Amino acid sequence: MYAYFCQAPLARPGGNITGLANLTIETAGKQLELFKATVPTLVRVAVLYDAANPVNALHAQAVQTAGQARGLTVQLWEVRGTDDFERVFAGLRQERPDGLYVPGGPLMRTNEKRILDFALKSGLPAMPEGSASVEAGGLISYAADAVDQYRRLASYVDKILKGTKPAELPVEQPRKFELVLNLKTAQQLGLTITPEVLSRADKVIK
Repeated sequence: MYAYFCQAPLARPGGNITGLANLTIETAGKQLELFKATVPTLVRVAVLYDAANPVNALHAQAVQTAGQARGLTVQLWEVRGTDDFERVFAGLRQERPDGLYVPGGPLMRTNEKRILDFALKSGLPAMPEGSASVEAGGLISYAADAVDQYRRLASYVDKILKGTKPAELPVEQPRKFELVLNLKTAQQLGLTITPEVLSRADKVIK
């Protein structure tokens, strides 16, 4: 139901695909701006992504382009399976970037605890995708409000079950984005979140 990657017009998706767009790729620049505001020393950003996932790869490229436009050095670190993480972690320990950006996706979510534990132990501020990932130990996220998305998604399911064809339902964009901060993680990393950034947060985890 979620529309991560669709070349058809959003108003008329056609076929059997419709749903809600998360716009994670389109908001890469805004995410990096908020990451930088939260971690003022952020200059070099490592992006850990699943190279076998086409959407993940596009997301990583979008972050790299957005970072370069903002004077950040963005290095892409790819994994293709669970066995690749330790190799990448070893490389990150040597390179010592200023922050870790983690797009979503099945492989990343399956290994989320492993990734966030590594980041915290390495003193590496992490920006995963979504509120739940920040609650799990990430530092910051800026993404479509998942609760609002699921609530709206339920109406799509209801319409389809009542006979509406998916092709007749436009792919809708998020109505609400949320900035989530984890102050406990910030404290463990030795970071002080400025009042300005805190005032912009929709959710603060203490």
